Amino acid sequence: MTTLRIPASTGNVGPGFDVLGLALDLWNRADFALKGKTWRIEIRGEGANALPTDEGNLILRAARRVWETTGQPVPRGLVVRCENGIPLQSGLGSSGSVALLGVAGANALLGAPLSRAEVFALAAKVEGHPDNVAPSLYGGLTASVATAGGWLVRRFPIAAAWLQRRWIAVVVPDVALSTQASREALPTAVPMSDAVFNIGHSLLVVEAFRTGDAALLAEAFTDRLHQPYRLPLIPGAAAALEAARAAGAVAAGLSGAGPGLIAFAPQMENAAPVAAAMVAAFQQAGVTARGWALRPVADVPWSVAAPTGKTARRTAP
Repeated sequence: MTTLRIPASTGNVGPGFDVLGLALDLWNRADFALKGKTWRIEIRGEGANALPTDEGNLILRAARRVWETTGQPVPRGLVVRCENGIPLQSGLGSSGSVALLGVAGANALLGAPLSRAEVFALAAKVEGHPDNVAPSLYGGLTASVATAGGWLVRRFPIAAAWLQRRWIAVVVPDVALSTQASREALPTAVPMSDAVFNIGHSLLVVEAFRTGDAALLAEAFTDRLHQPYRLPLIPGAAAALEAARAAGAVAAGLSGAGPGLIAFAPQMENAAPVAAAMVAAFQQAGVTARGWALRPVADVPWSVAAPTGKTARRTAP
């Protein structure tokens, strides 16, 4: 049996559109076992009553791709038991995490024929959003860029003080907004000045995380490429962002494509009051919402349980 845990992620991280991603301390877990005569999945937690439990499930589809990619005989039976802590369609990388779970879980069952980079490439292909897959696989703050030779992924350092506290507030409103709908709201062309603006601010976001500079993060966490077009799709979002800043956040914006929002309060030990302020703002707009105060995840531990029940060993996926 193989057990894996994958963290949530926030894509874009402000101006880093489709490139930057940050791993967050909210997790999906899955146990994989080769047994039985069918492929099935058992789900607890987020999405338990909504997700398919047959081979149409994304985890099982991603897992099957590993056997197909490596040319190994597809097993007759595979049972996956999931504990989902990441809300669906929230802007927190739920689909990226489960695609990664499927690929990494199958890879571990096969004895890790795929390298970590190959696991990333296959999971990104299955899910379609590498800026979420990269931080969920590598942890930390990442950049993923498509090149002629494949994906280039780099993880950037985060100031030690920013790894210890629950200074990131995340709120998910009960608003139906698919990634596709959010993507369709974007223009097909943007002014050169907006592109230059985002390039510069993305670099400053990376530097702010490296140095733990709250003032720099406040200045850098500004976007012109996607948030102005997506925020109007989320009732109460603009008021919630203002509430976050009033409650002490130095920066706030969309988490990924939304509808989730994210706010940063590095001066706080716990950003729960910021999350509560955003939830209250949504409620005043007639929208229910849930909130969390989270840490960044610096590294992702991969735990592979021995089939005999003996001592577990850690491996790369």
